Amino acid sequence: MAEALEQQARSLLSAGAVRARAAKMLEIGLAGGLQHFTIDLDRMDGVAEAVIAVTRKAYPTLEIPFHARWRHFVLAGVDRWARLADATSWPDRAARARAEFDLAIVSVLLDAGAGAAWRYRDVVTGESIGRSEGLAIASLDMFAGGLFSRDPRAPFRADADVLAKLPLASLTSAFQVSDANPLLGLDGRTDLLRRLGKLVAEGAEIFGLHDTPRPGGLFDHIAAQAVGGAVAAPAILAAVLNQLGPIWPSRLELAGIPLGDCWRHPAIKADDATAALVPLHKLSQWLSYSLIEPLQRAGFEVTDIDGLTGLAEYRNGGLFVDHEVLRLRDPADAERAHAVDSLLVVEWRALTVALLDRLASGVRAKLGRTPETLPLASILEGGTWAAGRAIAFARRPDGAPPLKVISDGTVF
Repeated sequence: MAEALEQQARSLLSAGAVRARAAKMLEIGLAGGLQHFTIDLDRMDGVAEAVIAVTRKAYPTLEIPFHARWRHFVLAGVDRWARLADATSWPDRAARARAEFDLAIVSVLLDAGAGAAWRYRDVVTGESIGRSEGLAIASLDMFAGGLFSRDPRAPFRADADVLAKLPLASLTSAFQVSDANPLLGLDGRTDLLRRLGKLVAEGAEIFGLHDTPRPGGLFDHIAAQAVGGAVAAPAILAAVLNQLGPIWPSRLELAGIPLGDCWRHPAIKADDATAALVPLHKLSQWLSYSLIEPLQRAGFEVTDIDGLTGLAEYRNGGLFVDHEVLRLRDPADAERAHAVDSLLVVEWRALTVALLDRLASGVRAKLGRTPETLPLASILEGGTWAAGRAIAFARRPDGAPPLKVISDGTVF
């Protein structure tokens, strides 16, 4: 019985479970069975046009990279990380990949909503950068400066023991936080990195295969699973969820296994212990997308990239609310702030994942592309995230999302 329960729990730690349960939520919504939203698919064509418009503007040749943390390290046309990495002499390709895994994991964990007020002043350009891009450049500066390394001569690494003892003051200072420049959820982010350090230090058999324990050791764990030099993208997510899952503040558990970004919704039926559970794994999938390129650079072929799903976050979700594909049953809900585990937010996020799959089909049809030539990861980048941000700024001067979610800096 315990073994069966554990299998059921692990089944939720997969991209397949996210996609299946999101599709179920959409099906229930289209039948009029959701408490908070109605759905108007007739407006999807307009969303596809909006996404194509911003995509063509950003990528006129339609050669679109993946939606990944690496895009945020490019500032004023300069790829900051590539410049640093290319100027470094690595002993082999795996050493660079470990460093890139270190950087991606730490940077993504630091990337929750920053709040509208926070800015990071870039030393090189003097530019003040907010939101996700600001958090990215700040985290890259921390990494490049050796904040997470125990060896001053080797800054490009994140050592488990350094992360485990990271002082709040270090992040406060590195993020340039002050009363005049507040950053949401700083305590939560610091705690997350400490938890990461502790987990990695205790998991040398996963994270210390070819080096002292570091998050980048996950590269070796994934590489060891390659078949004929190929790694399937959903296997990257499975490794992220199963190996890094315990760092998240405990929310739901099943058979003692933390389920991470997984929430309850009574409309989702199943004939086992996973009934009413809706996995979304937003930050873990964003991280998984960000680990594809380091694996490719290290010589691996990454397959089934569309096996991952769209991301259940507020730019993609806002895209469908602002374009009125999703309509609130109670318009007053647009004014209230909602807890991340509220039924409204769970519905919104799951519907977002399912609608992104539909939207991807529509965008490809209009552009004459296939999932192979235009993967979902590129549509998100081109794409849905930018279109969600664009309509948010068109509708509201501060570009805030159409729905307010109370975040603690760790919702992934």
